[in-house]
Amino acid sequence: MSEKIIIFQKPTCSKCIATLTILNDSNEEFESVNYYEVPLTGDQLRELRDKGLSVNEMLRSNEPLAQSMNLVARNLSDDELIEIMVENPDLIQRPIVVRGNQAVLCRPPKNIYKLL
Repeated sequence: MSEKIIIFQKPTCSKCIATLTILNDSNEEFESVNYYEVPLTGDQLRELRDKGLSVNEMLRSNEPLAQSMNLVARNLSDDELIEIMVENPDLIQRPIVVRGNQAVLCRPPKNIYKLL
């Protein structure tokens, strides 16, 4: 595979750290994006959906904020959930890794091997 790898991550996340370690050891070229510093847009979340991740997969449904907002039970549309995730980055699963037309949620981190 020749496409550049992009990892959307949070530096303090243990799964992100583990996935970055695998990437560093792979000698693959990649770009790391801290989505708390460079927030994901609605269009980017839609692109991730189109590359294989459902919006429900990208939602951190166990996050206290998601539970307090009752997001799972409300049966919201993809666009409504995306808007909420853009406004609240803590609700976005991590790390998400993209290569070409594929996106993978690296929970567990070994999922990165699907793109290597």
